[in-house]
Amino acid sequence: MVLGMLTSIPQLVKSVRERSTKGLSVMTYQILFVAIACYLIRAIAIREPVFIASGVANLVLTLGMLYLFRKYPETARGAT
Repeated sequence: MVLGMLTSIPQLVKSVRERSTKGLSVMTYQILFVAIACYLIRAIAIREPVFIASGVANLVLTLGMLYLFRKYPETARGAT
């Protein structure tokens, strides 16, 4: 879980620095959000603190990326 989370951080940082989400798929991040939310719901249901914590952290990172797609909409669609 931690390795998966660590892969998202550089993309988030790069997108913030460049103020662009060009080349990224918003649909991929939307699907990822739903998948993480499902895992988080299950983790809460079975009361697994480690998975709850990692799920929340991953959800926050994914929400950050989705926010950047809204903040930089022209670059999200590949417009120049």
